[in-house]
Amino acid sequence: MPLVVNPVRKASMEALITSTITVAIAEIGDKTQLLSLLLAAKFRNKLAIILGILVATLANHAVSAAFGVWLSDFFIGFWGGWIIGGSFMLVGLWLLIPDKDEETNSQFDQYGAFVVSALLFFIAEIGDKTQIATVLLGAQFQSTLIVILGTTLGMLIANVPIIYAGQKLMSKIPLNLTRMIAAIVFICLGVLSIFVN
Repeated sequence: MPLVVNPVRKASMEALITSTITVAIAEIGDKTQLLSLLLAAKFRNKLAIILGILVATLANHAVSAAFGVWLSDFFIGFWGGWIIGGSFMLVGLWLLIPDKDEETNSQFDQYGAFVVSALLFFIAEIGDKTQIATVLLGAQFQSTLIVILGTTLGMLIANVPIIYAGQKLMSKIPLNLTRMIAAIVFICLGVLSIFVN
């Protein structure tokens, strides 16, 4: 008997895996990853930093993915695929530009690692490459929840090792090569958006 794959489940898995991998790769060397490194150097409570990043990412990406799904109503048909695909390609090119270190403001340090991490990470994500990618993924897959889960998981995959392994890990990651790979992934997603939809 042939194996029957539920098309809804298959689409959900595709959205989850693509969102996770896309954001995890795009986050390497990004300003928010550099911010994670600075927060880890500043605070001892690593779990509080991770929880702050989790809350900030969920809040930021919930708005971003929902906005992307809302935008998808306007991108129906031939031109919609071109607009979404072209946007993925532009983000791919943007990924080739290295980010600068994010400066942490010490005036909030008294509120602890969780509050500082959540606040700074949320602000740093506004207009960031991964936020734009989340909007595009929401528009592409038209699934707010699955995209939020995927992009948040991707963000944690990229940042948790930095919080624990810090500078040692960052020195071993070839950032230029990683940016090139991320750019290629986004450009390929753009091409697929144009020709598959």
